[in-house]
Amino acid sequence: MISKLELKKICYSFIYFLALVASSSFAQAAVDISPKDSVERELQKVLGRKIEFEKEKLMKIFEIKQHLKLSQSPTDRYNFQEKLYNEFKTYQIDSAIYYVNENKKLAQQLNDNLKKNEVDIQLAGLYSSAGRFIESNEILKGIPRQSLSSEQEADYYRAFSDFYSHYGQSTNHYNYFSLSEVYRDSLLHVLPSDSREHRLSSATRALFGNNFDKAESELLQLLSEYKEPHHERAVIAYLLGLLYKNKDDQEKQIYYLSLSAITDVKNTVKDNASMQSLALVYFERNEIDKAYQFIQEAMEDALFCNVRFRTIENSSFYPIINSAFQEKEEANKNQLKNFLYTISLMSILLLVALIILFMQMKRLKKTRKDLKNLNDELQGLNAQLLKVNQDLQESNHIKEEYMAQFFELCSAYIDKLDNTRKGILKKISNKQFDELSKELKSQDFIKTELDDLYHNFDVIFLNLYPTFIQEFNKLLKPEEQLTLKHDELLNSELRIFALIRLGISDSTKIARFLRYSLRTVYNYRVKVRNKVLGTKEDFDEQIKEIGNLKY
Repeated sequence: MISKLELKKICYSFIYFLALVASSSFAQAAVDISPKDSVERELQKVLGRKIEFEKEKLMKIFEIKQHLKLSQSPTDRYNFQEKLYNEFKTYQIDSAIYYVNENKKLAQQLNDNLKKNEVDIQLAGLYSSAGRFIESNEILKGIPRQSLSSEQEADYYRAFSDFYSHYGQSTNHYNYFSLSEVYRDSLLHVLPSDSREHRLSSATRALFGNNFDKAESELLQLLSEYKEPHHERAVIAYLLGLLYKNKDDQEKQIYYLSLSAITDVKNTVKDNASMQSLALVYFERNEIDKAYQFIQEAMEDALFCNVRFRTIENSSFYPIINSAFQEKEEANKNQLKNFLYTISLMSILLLVALIILFMQMKRLKKTRKDLKNLNDELQGLNAQLLKVNQDLQESNHIKEEYMAQFFELCSAYIDKLDNTRKGILKKISNKQFDELSKELKSQDFIKTELDDLYHNFDVIFLNLYPTFIQEFNKLLKPEEQLTLKHDELLNSELRIFALIRLGISDSTKIARFLRYSLRTVYNYRVKVRNKVLGTKEDFDEQIKEIGNLKY
């Protein structure tokens, strides 16, 4: 018989051995903190709050739309639609084009030549970013330059410079970049020499003219003058990133490109270049994980905003980075397999030792039984997760750009399951069976997870259909329209019809998703149908049409 003291010594020796193995695996993880680390960490934090910033953007857009609905005079409508153009031009170009076209109609109605020129310049710039170069060129050439105001003349030259720059990036033809610089020179002639825009344009010309010392001095001075969240700060930091790329200084390149990306994310600017540039510099440094993360962000932003020339640029780099990422993942998997084989062998040896050491202990049978019951419960949970996964496949038409969010949610949920598993094993090891039983019976964890699920559903759905609540209320009688609490995105009734808008019309499936009874869902649907302004029979079909029109 082995004494308890000897048993403890053997266990402690084995644990010490495992600690030595673990410490050797992580010994190389400690690295010196470089000056760029803080801004890189800040960028990761800001990316984690990307949905929060976008929600603020959408709320601002919603408020302007509400004012637009209430405005009566053409001048007021023009001003509110111009505000919407400014909000959308770096966020979603198609919507910006829509509001500029609406203002074009008002300018014709008001017979205001200044406004006509203004909307033409705006529309040409948007068409240029969207890759509609022929239309953009025709509009710019049709603008009577002699009738422009001094401010419009600057906008005119700026639009032409951007047009040839975008065209050059799409065709990779040097002559168009030269024409872009010609119009930048014209822009400098009409801008006040002491204005920040003149200084920024001058610094940009110096940068592209390879006068790096002058460009660096002017850009650093401008960067110190612009504070967050000013959009120009992102532009200046991006230009500094390009400058240090030409100087082959990757540390400063990453620093300033990260600053640019932070400002763009905070301002919900989808038309950005810093993410792509960061991906490329990390790829050059062989930091494939970061390169893949940022090229994914750049591709999603470009597709969402519909910036054609950026989409083309990203598409040329994405396969290369993605291939490198997949190769690294495969190498990591092979390394993980080797680790698993080693751990498996050690586990077998440990199991044999434990069987020999604890074969005479009276509680072994009970422990095994408890572990078996716990395993059965985990298998049951796995079956439930599989069922939920099958149900969620009905919603596979959700836009491609939101797949990454669901991957992150799943990863977080797996981490929580892993932490729960570790906590259970720890309590079993410490023989805290009462606490374990109490924890397993508690519903608090499930409630928290459901609240997070519904909140994420509300945010993503409203991102897809930001006017859903307004259009839904239009279908109801004025006195019966729904009003949300200040901290609500969607309430129970709206969430049911949001699922119907996504194509899930079966009350059984809706009840399962929202954890309601079938009768509750039925009562909600009947209650709302009784408030409908038109015919009840067409109500579900009208719900499915919400968001199909462009605003």
